[in-house]
Amino acid sequence: MYMRIYFLISVILLMSFSAVSTAASLAGGNVGPDGYLVGPEDTLDISVWKEEDLSLSVLIRPDGKLSFPLIGDIQAGGKTPDQIRREITEWLRKYIPDPVVTVVVAKVAALKIYMIGEVKKAGEYTVGRQMDVIQALALAGGLTAFASENDIKILRRKNGKNIIIPFEYGAFKKGKKLEQNILLRSGDVVLVP
Repeated sequence: MYMRIYFLISVILLMSFSAVSTAASLAGGNVGPDGYLVGPEDTLDISVWKEEDLSLSVLIRPDGKLSFPLIGDIQAGGKTPDQIRREITEWLRKYIPDPVVTVVVAKVAALKIYMIGEVKKAGEYTVGRQMDVIQALALAGGLTAFASENDIKILRRKNGKNIIIPFEYGAFKKGKKLEQNILLRSGDVVLVP
């Protein structure tokens, strides 16, 4: 009886996180083959050499865009800092001959994971680096005494579909199934029943 109630509460919490996790996973906060992909709430320091008025810190909006003088809005979410640098450079060529642009990620805030269920500190976690399942569980204070340690699930949105990745903590502690300790992606939900 209690397990069914707990499961229903977990599903409701998961549904409330799904909108946030979908936006985060589609807009950035992950590491692609070319490096870190910028996402909402990240802060970028953009500077243009010898142009003090064009050197500023910008916040990536929830829609994945940033606003920059002379250019307006630029889609930044899901792009690397170098891709953003090249785009700004191309736009500025209309106004400045041979602009030298630098884009640095000053604050990572788009890499978010969610811990729900039988962990000591459930909730949303903004992490400044990639982490695996064990590190995320440690960040959440570990499992409670009531956790079903071999039924942990990582819920991930991939190509518009929800997928479930099982994680058996009990096997991992015994040195088995080590490959299941995957790197989490922005928007992943770790569900501990």
